[in-house]
Amino acid sequence: MCGRYVSTRRPQDLAQLFRVDEWPTTEALAPNWNVAPTDDVWAVLERTPRDDGGAAAPSRELRPLRWGLVPSWAKEPKIGARMINARVETVHEKPAFRRAFVKRRCLLPADGFYEWMPGKDPATGKARKQPYFIHPEDDQVMALAGLYEYWRDPAVTQDDDPAAWLMTCTIITTEATDAAGHVHPRMPLALTEDHYEAWLDPAHQDPDHLRALLGQPADGHLDARPVSTAVNNVRNNGPQLLDPISL
Repeated sequence: MCGRYVSTRRPQDLAQLFRVDEWPTTEALAPNWNVAPTDDVWAVLERTPRDDGGAAAPSRELRPLRWGLVPSWAKEPKIGARMINARVETVHEKPAFRRAFVKRRCLLPADGFYEWMPGKDPATGKARKQPYFIHPEDDQVMALAGLYEYWRDPAVTQDDDPAAWLMTCTIITTEATDAAGHVHPRMPLALTEDHYEAWLDPAHQDPDHLRALLGQPADGHLDARPVSTAVNNVRNNGPQLLDPISL
């Protein structure tokens, strides 16, 4: 699974990297070294304007979404805390994800992610989980394959009220490769740049073709290093969380 990750790039840098047409110049997320479920995260997605009859080309946007997908049919948004990941093997058929898989896909930029390896505390001998920071060896941004969804809050009466709509997302996971596989059997699935366009295109709706884009995770030559258990607490943040420790 992917339960925590790191996202510290500035929106203007992400906008250039992912060639977006629109991005918020006044609404910015702070750098986050301990992204946790239900946090707002940057997402790259493409949408076609709703008021042009479908004639216009989709626009690529960078915008904040809440991590933890809330299906449109959910009665309340708290279900999203359990929907932070979607398995690549079943994402096309699970009721919570299959509509978004066909129509609403995104990329979630990340510097890297955390996973935990079972072990023992050297001081006490008690069982504990050791966190590792896993990231590309060249420190390039990872483009995690994701889905997004709209949820309509029934407590808000007007459709045009921004508070009426909640946009949320989930990260697609796959079998771990590279150094990540030594830490945990699952990892977030990062796409290669040549697959960005097809993945984001809302007109691309063939499930089999989409699944083919997810056949192999991006070959990122990942590096994994042990880090402090301070990352276990979601209230802890800052670049010091990435400092390597000796085991």
